[in-house]
Amino acid sequence: MSLDITTLQEWVGRTHTVEDIVTPRLLASFGATLGDHAAQTAEGAAPPGLHWCLTPDIAAMRELGPDGHPAKGGFLPPVPLPRRMWAASDVRFMATIRSGDPIRRRSTLTAIEEKHGRSGPLTFVTVRHDIANDSGPVIEEDQTIVYRAAEAAAATPAPPANSPLAASHERTINVDPVLLFRYSALTFNGHRIHYDAPYATTVEHYSGLVIHGPLQATLLMNFATAIAGTSPRRFSFRGVHPATGPQRLLLSATSRGQDGMALEVRSADGHVTVKATAQW
Repeated sequence: MSLDITTLQEWVGRTHTVEDIVTPRLLASFGATLGDHAAQTAEGAAPPGLHWCLTPDIAAMRELGPDGHPAKGGFLPPVPLPRRMWAASDVRFMATIRSGDPIRRRSTLTAIEEKHGRSGPLTFVTVRHDIANDSGPVIEEDQTIVYRAAEAAAATPAPPANSPLAASHERTINVDPVLLFRYSALTFNGHRIHYDAPYATTVEHYSGLVIHGPLQATLLMNFATAIAGTSPRRFSFRGVHPATGPQRLLLSATSRGQDGMALEVRSADGHVTVKATAQW
């Protein structure tokens, strides 16, 4: 498929602003969903990763594409590749989000890049999110979204290529369809691969329901916070391999001294699914 990258570049510089509020219900729902995997925070302070549940893009049903996402061509460019995934994020925390905070997120599309991978053409879209409350900035995030072609059939997974992280801390979590549905609801994420098993397996050709990348990153962020006793000031993650459920995931963390902490998620079949770093 030929991509008109020149036309797509016209989207660079576009902005989009959304407002929200940190409600007691959202905090309670987030805590109930993560359960024992949510890090303990000061009273009224939002746990790590809650910001991904704030300021969602809300589209009417008629504005959704067949995958359940808002149709492309508004804020996000009309990339002609049909599959869309959250590939990575680099998050910097400047202040604590607290219960009752009014939140404003200004998003700016900063880059569009075309590449070619093993699965064919890829388009990477980078979005900068500046999140603030009434007192000023609280979070800066650079998010990478990747678009790829549809696969004609399910690909045979390659054997794990990564040796296990020499971890100083480990934790397991059982992921089932209820957890995936709840996290989709928390983030108002309509992507059908996370809750519609027939669609995930027959249309997008995954082996089961896909475990959200940001959910895995949220689990790692809370794991790192529990180990260190305080939330990181910077957290970066990238998706390495799809994880599908239901299954048990292994979270691993290793201290790097002054360089912070290296973290990863490993699926039951041995694949590393998400890699991350945390710094304080």
